Amino acid sequence: MLTNKGKYGLKAMVHLAGMEPGALAQVQDIADQNNIPKKFLDQILSELRNAGLVFSKKGKGGGYALAQPAHKISVGQIVRVLDGPLAPIQCASVTAYRPCDDCGDEKGCAVRLMMVKARNAIADVLDNHSLADMRAQSNPDETHFSYHI
Repeated sequence: MLTNKGKYGLKAMVHLAGMEPGALAQVQDIADQNNIPKKFLDQILSELRNAGLVFSKKGKGGGYALAQPAHKISVGQIVRVLDGPLAPIQCASVTAYRPCDDCGDEKGCAVRLMMVKARNAIADVLDNHSLADMRAQSNPDETHFSYHI
């Protein structure tokens, strides 16, 4: 399940994807316009910055913007940065695989096999849709900007 952290991060990233080139967004404005607690958003944006998905400028006139074009940032990247692996259980994960302590036959485990299918389906959707796709879906009549610096 997507956590609030992941949901708020996606909302913030969609917000940034809709900004005009060269514009920077203030954390308070992003928080207010997307109903996100500011303190939580500060933490989320810090993680996204550390992952290279956003950049920040400090001081007067500072703020946040995308560090890459929106069409180059997959939804899966954002979710993984904020919420970790997509798999419902660790033995089905590609990036954080760990065998279950209670499993004697991983290759024949019906639970693992089903969770691998679920993980693959989630990854297929999230990794094949970009932040620009999300923005376009929620604002079909708007001019889209894909890069901010």
